[in-house]
Amino acid sequence: MKWEKLKPPEPDDPMCCCECDCYQYGCSCHCEDLDEACNRWLKGPSEGQRPPVLNSVIDRLEISMVPALVLLPLLLRLAALHVLLGVVVLSALPCLLLWYYYATHRRKKRTLFFLTLSLYSLAYMYYLFLTEILPRGDVGPPQVLVVTAGVVITIVSLVYTKRGPGFVVAGLTPVVPDKGSVEMNGGGHPEVRSTGEEMQALVVKGQGSRCAVCTVVRPPRAGHCRICGSCVQRLDHHCIWINSCVGKSNHRCFLFTLSVFLLTSVYGITVVLHSLCPSQHLLTALLYCPGVYNQYSMALCFTCAWYSSIVTVGLLHLLFFQLLNISFNVTEREAQFALRYKTGRRHLFGLVVDTGEYSRGFFHNWLEFLTMTDSTTSGRSHIRPANLV
Repeated sequence: MKWEKLKPPEPDDPMCCCECDCYQYGCSCHCEDLDEACNRWLKGPSEGQRPPVLNSVIDRLEISMVPALVLLPLLLRLAALHVLLGVVVLSALPCLLLWYYYATHRRKKRTLFFLTLSLYSLAYMYYLFLTEILPRGDVGPPQVLVVTAGVVITIVSLVYTKRGPGFVVAGLTPVVPDKGSVEMNGGGHPEVRSTGEEMQALVVKGQGSRCAVCTVVRPPRAGHCRICGSCVQRLDHHCIWINSCVGKSNHRCFLFTLSVFLLTSVYGITVVLHSLCPSQHLLTALLYCPGVYNQYSMALCFTCAWYSSIVTVGLLHLLFFQLLNISFNVTEREAQFALRYKTGRRHLFGLVVDTGEYSRGFFHNWLEFLTMTDSTTSGRSHIRPANLV
């Protein structure tokens, strides 16, 4: 099977037939019927038979939140029963996450699953740290204070990250017409009608363009996110872990949240392994910790340390490429376009793609990233993004 069949759709890819209101066969897609049926089954009776407060709570409940809240503790406790079960469960978890990731991106639909999983994992690991590791007496108040501060700072910075990526506001940038995209309307004034290829060319040239989906005039480096349903300034990517886009307004905060979480995770894993395997070196404790499965509570903490290590490695991969892209002043969206149309150059053994449009050197690129400001005050476009949480 080719990679293109498994690759998630890009933010500016063509819409599915069920997303386009004017498509004559749009009603025959049925790509979300199963989810709607599950939601109807989960929500139960009609709204008239429930109290108003319960209606408002249930309306925000998603079927995708249930697996994260139920399956995660069950799978971790199952993995703590035996070392072979631990290998099977911890090997299957990344595969299940990748499968669900591609399934949700294929439908171009927002989901609370990954955000719920990340927050619940953080809370569950902290709960086990307080109830299982702290009573052992190997952890002092400074270690508890550092872990607690890391958890609190991560949650607070995540809240600030989700305040908005910087949605494009109507009239923010004058449209730049080019040949073949300007027609005269009835009043004799030029009307801009950009095709998909023309808008992609304008993005490469660094000029403003009109979005074909929400019809807003967007500044250079802005892009339309099919999942959020709005154009975002300096769109980098849509992050499933925060259930929001990463753009001009929240990119720095996103990077800070990711860094604090990784530092807290690495420190917490170090403290847990030092408590469970005091005689082992930190680098070898994850692979060999004698007697850890003799007591179930120790086995559970050891399994959670392995789970946290897998999550940490995945997020380290994300942070590494984020730092590379910032160093070359390129967004993830621009790198994907450059690879698709073969307009960029690879550097550092192919790890980063340089479009050659905005890079002005390592120091100036980071200075621009750290000092960039949102071009709007409201941070929202005239078109309401769909299903924002």
